[in-house]
Amino acid sequence: MNHIPYKYLNLVNSPDDLKKLSLDEVGEYCKELRQFIIEQLAANPGHLGSNLGVVELTTMLHYVYDTPHDKLVWDVGHQAYAHKIITGRRDVFATNRKLGGISGFPRMDESVYDAFGGGHASVSISAALGMAKAAELLGEKRKVVAILGDGALTGGLAFEGLNNAGVTDNDILVILNDNHMSIDPNVGAMNEYLIRLTTSKRYNAIKNKTWDLLSPVPKLRRMVQKAGNSIKRGWLQQSNLFEGLNFRYFGPIDGHDIKMLNLVLRGLKDIPGPKVLHVLTVKGKGYKPAEEQQSIWHAPGCFDPDSGERIMMCGDVTPVRYQDVFGHTMVELAKLNDKIVGITAAMPSGSSLNVMMKVMPERTFDVGIAEGHAVTFSAGLAAAGLLPFCVIYSSFMQRAYDNIIHDVALQRLPVVFCLDRAGLVGEDGPTHHGVFDIAFLLPIPNLIISSPLNEADLRNLMYTAQMSGRPFVIRYPRGRGEGVDWHGALTELPVGKSQVLRDGDDLALLSFGPVGNDAARAAERAAAGGVSVFHADLRYAKPLDEELLHDVGKRFKRVITVEDGVVEGGVGMAVARFMMEHGYDCRVESIGIGDNFVTQGSMKELHALCGLDEAGIYGRIMRLAD
Repeated sequence: MNHIPYKYLNLVNSPDDLKKLSLDEVGEYCKELRQFIIEQLAANPGHLGSNLGVVELTTMLHYVYDTPHDKLVWDVGHQAYAHKIITGRRDVFATNRKLGGISGFPRMDESVYDAFGGGHASVSISAALGMAKAAELLGEKRKVVAILGDGALTGGLAFEGLNNAGVTDNDILVILNDNHMSIDPNVGAMNEYLIRLTTSKRYNAIKNKTWDLLSPVPKLRRMVQKAGNSIKRGWLQQSNLFEGLNFRYFGPIDGHDIKMLNLVLRGLKDIPGPKVLHVLTVKGKGYKPAEEQQSIWHAPGCFDPDSGERIMMCGDVTPVRYQDVFGHTMVELAKLNDKIVGITAAMPSGSSLNVMMKVMPERTFDVGIAEGHAVTFSAGLAAAGLLPFCVIYSSFMQRAYDNIIHDVALQRLPVVFCLDRAGLVGEDGPTHHGVFDIAFLLPIPNLIISSPLNEADLRNLMYTAQMSGRPFVIRYPRGRGEGVDWHGALTELPVGKSQVLRDGDDLALLSFGPVGNDAARAAERAAAGGVSVFHADLRYAKPLDEELLHDVGKRFKRVITVEDGVVEGGVGMAVARFMMEHGYDCRVESIGIGDNFVTQGSMKELHALCGLDEAGIYGRIMRLAD
């Protein structure tokens, strides 16, 4: 990458500064902005490809609209880096996604320019419609723009928003930032529809002639209206989904063409009612490695901006990632059991289900950003005799709660839910922390809820799950394991049975999941300090190991539970309730996430912040032992 000196970047600290530039100068500013994003993310990892793809679109939205009075609602939020830099956060951008720094997503409490927070996909249309309706009721004259990107239109909530907005006359513009990608290539009929729409030779030939007519600015409003209606209703000669929902459809246009964006956005500002602008962008635009390998460069980690070489930051740490244990075990189990199928919601590479996809594409399904559908689709597969493994990030599974209850648990269907990124996830922060799943799943009848201590346990829990004949949850964290050997013979782990890791006499330590490894180190450290700790890995939060708990209740007056989820409604409360119901006179203290949203930061920082690291657990042991 050839570094260009910054001439305009440092002049722009707000959209008002941006508006002082000519269009030609804006073009140069965009080049510098793109370079700045590349250089910043090379050293401080984040979401690269999506943000490179929206540099021109973001710049022109702030150039044309009167932000923050006019509202920009970003969907998905990880495409908002250029937006943050333009709106006064350039000098603190080096803190992006760091503890105490700015968020990697829009946050209302961070800036008046962040009209709505969002880390999950498909929320923008609903939120934007709410803002447009509020403006109407309050008598405020403002424009509201929803910017969809990275496959957000595959999510059901986006269609619910379109359906509702289409029967109103509220002034809302939906920009479809179409790069045919989420993290992996988009899938489904909507993606194919958009491809047909953007590759129609007849449509594009006429569309190009039409846009040429728009150059005379005084005639812009009339020509946009006339051109839009003519193309949509006459020349296109096919049903237009957006028109069918009462949205005026415009496009597709080149999302990297500054002058075209300026022309069209200014024209659309003056057209009332719900509108869709279809913008074509390239994910990773302007950086060759990111354009050529879009999935990898969605969030590549550290890299050399000049050579494009990715830099592995794990040093001497070589344990396999939990997600890769899942991916390879899926293939192993599927070869043994021809009823096993894999389902994911737009995360084949993020979850490593792509490992099975390469070997058995006919038995793996990416349903798009549609978690509720993924769960009910899995239920249908199970009802018809198959054995689905449905892998979804823990925080995204929140969106499918009713589907878990109504479609799987109530009917006791043997769906295996693999909750990736359970617990604290690090730099993505509170929108992505998977800390609520234990608490929201524990009350649901018929579920088995488990978590592995290490990589070997994950593989064996998957083996156990496919023999259970019941809905079975396996939650496991982001990142690498403990480095244990996870190969060898498959072993069934009896449901509802824990494993004792250390015997002791002074107090009992009961952990659930991989956080038990820090608990084990803390127990060992306590033993060296003269406190004898009994430590058991529960392995199952539901059903609990009642035999173990009876033994603990009889032997110990002091019990500590450890889990990487919220304390309220979690495993610790279940253990405390068991002790109370059976009349055991013991004090139960729970270590977990308190009644607050945990900020962003490295995994090490956040575990220390929540007292879930070795030092935090050791401190609780020693205090309780006094």
